[in-house]
Amino acid sequence: MKTLNRASGFSLIEVMVVLLIIGIMASMVAPQILGNQEEAQLKKAAVDIQQLESALEMYKLRNNTFPTTEQGLDALVSAPTIDPIPRNYPSDGFIKRLPEDPWGNPYTLISPGELGKVDIFSSGPDGQPGTDDDIGNWNVNEYL
Repeated sequence: MKTLNRASGFSLIEVMVVLLIIGIMASMVAPQILGNQEEAQLKKAAVDIQQLESALEMYKLRNNTFPTTEQGLDALVSAPTIDPIPRNYPSDGFIKRLPEDPWGNPYTLISPGELGKVDIFSSGPDGQPGTDDDIGNWNVNEYL
């Protein structure tokens, strides 16, 4: 007796139907994920700014002044070498390292600030300071 060997597997139509279903599901889920990513980036920047602001307050408590714009936020990591040089600087700094904003740019310090005692801000998604998408300690609560 002769038996027929039939190849088992999926037909092209079955594979196409599965791919179509996966594509439809991805098109419904992707906008939700991408929207959350942008919101998460804004929240991360807001939290970073609050943490930097707290570290600057500690700096001021020890030295009776904030670091200058020229000294920048680097003054939180290592003792500044330009005047005014702090006298009560901790050996391990106020923070271990400076974070970058979610778009890969450094945070900026303006001291004395234009909108407060000090201004700490991210240039936002466009990377350009002074635009509407800047996130700073003056508007951080909008993003939390």
